[in-house]
Amino acid sequence: MADIGLWKIAAADPDRIAVIEPDGSPVSYAQLAARADRIGRGLQALGLRPGDAVAGMLPNGGDALALFFAALETGLYVVPVNWHLAAAEVAYILGDSASKAFITHEWFADVAVAAADQAGIPSGARFARGEVPGFVALDDLGGDSTGRPAERQTGAPMVYTSGTTGRPKGVRRALTGDDPDVVPMAGAGFFALFGLAPFDDHVHLCCSPLYHTAVLNFATISIQLGHPAVVMDRFDAETMLALIDRHRVTHTHMVPTHFRRLLTLPEETRAKYDVSSMRNAIHGAAPCPQEVKRRMLEWWGPVVTEYYAASEGGGTLITGAEWLEHPGSVGRPWSYSQVLVLDENGGDVPAGEPGLVYMRMGASTFDYYKDQEKTLASRARGMFTVGDIGYLDADGYLYLCDRKSDMIITGGVNVYPAEIESELACHPAVGDVAVFGIPHPDWGEEIKAVVQPAEGITPGPELTAELLGFLAGRIARFKLPASIDYAEELPRESNGKLYKRRLRDPYWAGHDKAI
Repeated sequence: MADIGLWKIAAADPDRIAVIEPDGSPVSYAQLAARADRIGRGLQALGLRPGDAVAGMLPNGGDALALFFAALETGLYVVPVNWHLAAAEVAYILGDSASKAFITHEWFADVAVAAADQAGIPSGARFARGEVPGFVALDDLGGDSTGRPAERQTGAPMVYTSGTTGRPKGVRRALTGDDPDVVPMAGAGFFALFGLAPFDDHVHLCCSPLYHTAVLNFATISIQLGHPAVVMDRFDAETMLALIDRHRVTHTHMVPTHFRRLLTLPEETRAKYDVSSMRNAIHGAAPCPQEVKRRMLEWWGPVVTEYYAASEGGGTLITGAEWLEHPGSVGRPWSYSQVLVLDENGGDVPAGEPGLVYMRMGASTFDYYKDQEKTLASRARGMFTVGDIGYLDADGYLYLCDRKSDMIITGGVNVYPAEIESELACHPAVGDVAVFGIPHPDWGEEIKAVVQPAEGITPGPELTAELLGFLAGRIARFKLPASIDYAEELPRESNGKLYKRRLRDPYWAGHDKAI
């Protein structure tokens, strides 16, 4: 497409705003392109060539986006690193991805130094914004030359899965060798699903960490299509509303945790801000309780759009208006995708019956880097699964039941924790909830709920009795939790995904359980 793309927009309209930094300072298209070019030149000077990897552990902002575009124009894999990880976990990703350079920020200095040492990153390939011992100033990377990098071809992100069930795996796609100045039709086509066209006065709000696949995709595609990206470096509900109001934001990518925090704001606080500019509040990555979704739709209107996909591909989509007619569904397949529900042998499952959800990979296939066994296990009939269980109704709408690995088998009966979680989340005393199976000598597993009480709620036997009584009228008796424990906060990733394994493992210590 002739008129879009970072470098083409920078040439045609250099002063156009590409990024609003978390501190409110603007970055023009010309400035962002120049930063990307400088980093790209510097990485090439270090000897990185197409197919090599560069890792970045950076807060949200212009540096993280410039690194992405630097890799995009030099044929590199850019590995965004979760800055919540411990040094050993970061070192694992640096080593597994074979990253030849590492860029970080002084906020993460201690972890970055330890991880770089453990992974053996050479001293001359360590760069940082701010003061990090042993790291070279980021502005020195490529600072002794000018212009575009000498050799250009399209690179790609290599994002590591969240690792909720073990070591994270890098999702890696083959490089195309295409011209990086030409924006792939897939990006514009994906945005078209949400009614987002190039330019058209759109403004994107990035409210989650850029190390997540969807967050990175939405921010960078927005910039490629001429949409300024307003960037938050940490989520705060009232700040988000203020930014929507101030910048007339039209679209954003959210997770249910954001919805919950917005809905806990006092009514008078919510009323202070105008969110009428929003055309699409897009959410995915984690299941959204139906009551939470309804309240957001009542507040923001039918602009709340849900999709189902994964780092590996996708997917389905459902608008707010459709969801009100098909509550609980994650939608129908994208116009260029396909979704099937198959049994364990790869056979079709009738409408209304649960099975493994498979999605079409499309033209761009992927591998789990250095894990061919996992790659092959995820495939059937030219499609892939991430292990989710769901069913299609007669109209082709997909409903998710749970992850296969989270399913509880109690007394030979399959129970899907997500159903119980969704119902418990409707109780006003519940701030967050996780349900999973724990050992039982006769039934194999029994149902355990762990609840994070809402603010101001005191946990204890009275609350447990109230919650179980609430559930009794909403789900079958055999699905009721045998017990409820309480936690100050559940271990969720910033993309909303729950580290259920951290809650479940202590109960299974000394028992056999494939997780």
